[in-house]
Amino acid sequence: MALAGILTDAEITAGLQCCQAPDSFNYKTFFAKSGLQDKPRDLWREVFAVLDQNKSGFIEEDELRNFLQNFSLSARRLTDEETKKFLAAGDIDGDGKLGMEEFTALLNP
Repeated sequence: MALAGILTDAEITAGLQCCQAPDSFNYKTFFAKSGLQDKPRDLWREVFAVLDQNKSGFIEEDELRNFLQNFSLSARRLTDEETKKFLAAGDIDGDGKLGMEEFTALLNP
């Protein structure tokens, strides 16, 4: 698990349990249940780096679709609708991807 060094197994499990069913993912709930929003901001940069799998400096739609799998390889992929809602929630400038500032805005409680 790519994010195992940032979150505990219990935190990861708590986050994933709240969105096991298709179309049940809510980024605010996930960030709260996993404790990610309570982590120091410098760790948010590490999370962003893991999620930015192609190292483009942005998290694109296909990377968001696999968001949960960064926490556990056995986790499901986000549905197309969940992915689009997640992206729309953070894509402040409308470029179709999340930059670091946009991602951290999503993490703010």
